[in-house]
Amino acid sequence: MRLHAVATLLSLFLAPGLALQIQCYQCEEMTQNECSTPEFVVNCTVNVQDMCQKEVLVKENGVHYRKSCASSGACLIASSGYQQFCTGKINSVCISCCNTPLCNGPRPKKRPPSSSTSVLNQTGPLALPLSVLLLLLGYAALC
Repeated sequence: MRLHAVATLLSLFLAPGLALQIQCYQCEEMTQNECSTPEFVVNCTVNVQDMCQKEVLVKENGVHYRKSCASSGACLIASSGYQQFCTGKINSVCISCCNTPLCNGPRPKKRPPSSSTSVLNQTGPLALPLSVLLLLLGYAALC
């Protein structure tokens, strides 16, 4: 009976129709503020593009951004390949990767921690259900 409950939970989390999809900002060579508005939010390709990528280009006329969805492999290779060009000077190019929704946008303003902040907000939307799932799997293994 317990094993059946665990199997049911697993099928809910791993069902093909419930694949995770990330949202990122997507734009070509704009300023930070221009590119970080709702009209530039896109849904990335499910099971292919699992990260957001941000390129920061320092040019003579200012700092420009390219933002997009990316696969983790391609983004990590690109970011490591451009490390030597990430100087902050003119003609500098810095590429970064992240894997949470809209993480390639502006950094949120820091707020002092609140005692009423829930565990769900601190750990991300999937942390709590996945930890419960892992506990159930461990419990089922013991039975």
